Amino acid sequence: MAIAPADSASNQAASALKARDASPANSVATAKQQLNVQILEASARVSVQAGGESQALLFRSAIDRINELLSPSLGADAIQGKMSEDNSPEATANRILSLSTGFYDAYAAQRKGDDPEQIAKDFVGLIRGGFEKGFNEAKDILQGLQVFGGEIESGVMKTYALVQKGYDDFLAAKLQPATDTAPAEKAATKA
Repeated sequence: MAIAPADSASNQAASALKARDASPANSVATAKQQLNVQILEASARVSVQAGGESQALLFRSAIDRINELLSPSLGADAIQGKMSEDNSPEATANRILSLSTGFYDAYAAQRKGDDPEQIAKDFVGLIRGGFEKGFNEAKDILQGLQVFGGEIESGVMKTYALVQKGYDDFLAAKLQPATDTAPAEKAATKA
């Protein structure tokens, strides 16, 4: 007889799940889940079709995320990435860097009166965050397809390192003039 209450509890739980599944809120959640599955499947098809062009996938994913982060301040599709024939780590890193850092002046113009050093740090933080998110998504896709290894992995990781160094160099260049002019201004003031 102890089995009957367990069966009853199971039946009640199943009934509750069915009632929950029929609710309008859950229908929306189910639709979103189905859409997410479709997006992942489409991404996987694109990744498989891209084959050895993992750098192209990395580039597209990074640019999409940077666009997403820049859109509130610079509008939709702030960066229009074009795929080129050269998808080497150096070329991919150069495209990511030139497209993402190319919007610095527009970003800074929206923050007139703010500390230039802080503007530069915030901008690099913003685009670096977009790149890293896109990079990790592309890497996860490649790992899921079990193609992230050997030459593909070394190329992707080299691209990552080159982009990070590029962002560091860009920030240093933006901060350098402020540092270099301060001693010159002090010398001019003393003279």
